[in-house]
Amino acid sequence: MSDSASLGILAFEGFEELDAVGPYEVFQNARAAGANWTVEMLATDETDRVTAAYDLRVEPDGVLAPDAGLDYLVVPGGGWNDGGEGGAEAAGARALAGDEAVLDTIRALHEDGTTLLSVCTGAMVLSAAGLLDGRPAVTHRSALDDLRGTDAEVVDARVVDDGDVVTAGGITAGIDAALWLVEREWGHEVASDVEDTMEYERSTDVYRG
Repeated sequence: MSDSASLGILAFEGFEELDAVGPYEVFQNARAAGANWTVEMLATDETDRVTAAYDLRVEPDGVLAPDAGLDYLVVPGGGWNDGGEGGAEAAGARALAGDEAVLDTIRALHEDGTTLLSVCTGAMVLSAAGLLDGRPAVTHRSALDDLRGTDAEVVDARVVDDGDVVTAGGITAGIDAALWLVEREWGHEVASDVEDTMEYERSTDVYRG
């Protein structure tokens, strides 16, 4: 890819920190290595601060909107199987999967050409939006049975690339998926530079649909 691009990472209450921050670091290092894109953390609503699963507080750069014109959107997971007061739907990916306004926005962005990358149980959010129907996908191992209960085709791989939808397994797999996307869009040299900078040896367990 030679033109500049825009990439958003969704930050919602209860998101898994590493699901979002791992790819964020990959993408920002890719910028330093030559990837011509902007990288932003986007909240689901107007807010000054979003609190993640382990109480990390993030100040978003903006708000996810259907007319955002994003080239890529990363949807992290988090809290899919959590219990406790308020139940699993109080925050996290399960709550997001029940938020029709957010799902509509994700659908609209995808229809307009945004490539989606889910990490961990972020795949369940894409599934709730109907965007994994009939497509190969993966999620965190704890949610694989839930994903099998949908119309997605569950694949045994760390990263599943189906073109305009890329899904990753649990948590650290988001780093592998982000590096895969960097290589796919900006080339092997850029991806290798990022690996060297982060001292990370990525997985080659990638399924291409």
